[in-house]
Amino acid sequence: MTATGHIGAVPQTAGRLHGRGPGGNRVALVRAQTEGWRAGERIPVTVHAPDPISLAGVSSHLRQHPEIEIVPEGKDHPGTVAVLLTETLDEATTLRLRRLVRSEGTRVVLVAGLIREAELLEIIECGVGAILWRREATPQRLHQAVLAASRNEGNLPPDLLTRLITQVGRMQRGAPDRPGPLAGLAPREVDVIRLVAEGLDTREIAGKLSYSERTVKNVLHGMTTRLQLRNRAHAVAYALREGYI
Repeated sequence: MTATGHIGAVPQTAGRLHGRGPGGNRVALVRAQTEGWRAGERIPVTVHAPDPISLAGVSSHLRQHPEIEIVPEGKDHPGTVAVLLTETLDEATTLRLRRLVRSEGTRVVLVAGLIREAELLEIIECGVGAILWRREATPQRLHQAVLAASRNEGNLPPDLLTRLITQVGRMQRGAPDRPGPLAGLAPREVDVIRLVAEGLDTREIAGKLSYSERTVKNVLHGMTTRLQLRNRAHAVAYALREGYI
């Protein structure tokens, strides 16, 4: 497998939450990767694959990055990024996702061939913040998704984000008697989460709002902790559902 080849059945790069091209995120990704490596912090990653060829291919690629440490399946612990490959989301796979995220505190990168309409919001609310299509899971995209997941940032293909917005919109229209947005988000939180939904990273949000990066992180952390949201993708889903964005 070469650096430009596909992983298993798996063409090039997604942005944070709206799938921007590789140029827009390259500098930020390299900066984050370099800073983490200089600090001696390695990202523990487990690979969960349905067959030994996919397992070996994904593991081999990720081992090429010095900031990533492949750990055996079953050694998941809070802070670990689990890369889970599947063709479809059957009941067993969904239960596995819930176990990884809720019981073990793992951050999951889901690489799937098919996600049905009814499954999308459930996956996001379960705590999966990074998703790749198997047909688009190049080594570069997979690496970016692992980095995003390790920082608890969202990484969704553009078509999935569109489906998520459409799905939440239908839910809102189907509940006409529902009261307006809850007093769950402060104006500053709305400003930040709106930019997250547009695909901006922490540094870009800070520049847009004239905040420090630490302030942006604190706003997002306070919001996700107070509302028991699992990551940035879940926060975007919440904001959409409640009518803030």
